[in-house]
Amino acid sequence: MRDELNENNEELAKKIVHSAYLVHSALGPGLLESVYEHCFCHELEKQGLIVQRQMPVPINYDGLFFDAALRLDVIVEGTVICELKAVEHVLPVHSAQLLSYMKLKNARLGFLINFNVPMIKQGIRRFIL
Repeated sequence: MRDELNENNEELAKKIVHSAYLVHSALGPGLLESVYEHCFCHELEKQGLIVQRQMPVPINYDGLFFDAALRLDVIVEGTVICELKAVEHVLPVHSAQLLSYMKLKNARLGFLINFNVPMIKQGIRRFIL
């Protein structure tokens, strides 16, 4: 089934959600995205995960190559993309952005996490390709 992930990805998903929860519980809403990104990555690394921040993504289109055309906020264990936000409202373009990144990196699992919410469970959306 397409919506099913392997056990490793499910375990990563739990750690990602838990890390977002810890950061939001400690800091609350209203800070800059960069603050949440640093703290979120710190929590993931404390769990022994490999985390890359602001990872460049080159684009190859019809023979044109754009080096570092895009930057992923966070990629966990080289497989899960986390797009972080600190916005009043998540817009459809934010979901489209994450889905495009997932397609470009051939990632099955992604998270759109908005820290500017009263409760973090309101700010986490999981995407599976």
